[in-house]
Amino acid sequence: MNGAENKLHGIKVARVSTVAFFVETQLHAQISNIVQAGAQVTVVASEPALDREISGGRYVSIEIPRKIELFRDFSALLKLWFFFRRSDFDIVHSTTPKAGLLCCLAAKFAGVPVRLHTFTGQPWVGLTGVKRFLSKASDKLIARLNTHCYADSSSQKDFIVRSGIASPERIGVLGSGSLAGINLERFNPLRFSESDKEALKAKLGIASSASVLLFVGRLSREKGLAELLAAFQRIIAENVEAFLILLGPPETDIESFLGGLTDAVKEKIIMPGFSNEPERFMAIADILLLPSYREGFGTVVIEAAAMGVPAIGTDIYGLSDAIVAGKTGLLVPVKCIDELAAAIKTLLHDSGMRLEMSRNARERVEMEFSSLRVSGLVIDEYVDFLRASKRLQ
Repeated sequence: MNGAENKLHGIKVARVSTVAFFVETQLHAQISNIVQAGAQVTVVASEPALDREISGGRYVSIEIPRKIELFRDFSALLKLWFFFRRSDFDIVHSTTPKAGLLCCLAAKFAGVPVRLHTFTGQPWVGLTGVKRFLSKASDKLIARLNTHCYADSSSQKDFIVRSGIASPERIGVLGSGSLAGINLERFNPLRFSESDKEALKAKLGIASSASVLLFVGRLSREKGLAELLAAFQRIIAENVEAFLILLGPPETDIESFLGGLTDAVKEKIIMPGFSNEPERFMAIADILLLPSYREGFGTVVIEAAAMGVPAIGTDIYGLSDAIVAGKTGLLVPVKCIDELAAAIKTLLHDSGMRLEMSRNARERVEMEFSSLRVSGLVIDEYVDFLRASKRLQ
């Protein structure tokens, strides 16, 4: 771990997320690196077990409801408090909103000396009324009760500070941002041969000569799905030979989005569902599309960048850090179908621009976002806070 071995020898760390899926897809490599630094790491989430165990770590299942359910929330709070108190953790580090809220209370009451939380987006953005008030109040409580908080991008940090969630000195960003960085061995375009890529295209029914547009994420309205499909319909109407892959689990009635499309457009849309190997699909993609209404950072953008795939995203906090406009991709206004369609056409028709952005994207990830680099920054933060709390000499 590049000199990080034994920095955390004997230190007890709890990493808590609402669902195990988040740990497996986002935090697996980082937690493994923390274990390698000598820490005794316990992962806490709702599911009975992790699909991929973390070597040297352990997993504890405590049900954490994703939605507001007062009785079950209180039960989870008590279980977390008892577990933290009994385990005598040195650090509790939470991610995801509900885990963050319950952990900031449970860890504070249990006397955990170092309490950390990483924000990956603000759920209250886009909400109104009581729901917005409660969600925003939850973020404020997380910021107040924890020792320190992190945003996974500089623009998200600025937004959090401007919104009155946290003061500048109580929230930081690790390096250039991102939650856990990217495994450059896994997300490496050289892993996939031309025959591998042609085989996947054939399996998906994509013509060898066709361009491939890729969306990776939850199939939901807030991810800009309606605008994406409308823009794609315009692309196909101009006789562009292209396919759109929607890679991810549906979180809405997908037929309500597809209903307004022509049969010719529907034939060009492929929905494989969730995949734990998004890099296989990135290997055949020409452009990644992420027209979200809100994002913490847009990890999928950096994963695609590591695969040499430029991105088109919305000009919002988080994505404006993940995409360097004009260098690694393009940014468009939120909910603007015209500009989204125009940006897609620009990159599809300008292969030279795509190639240059592809090189820039990979180089930027190698320099700033490797998982080893980000893990090293997390470990250094742990050491600093432990020393300040007298838990480490």
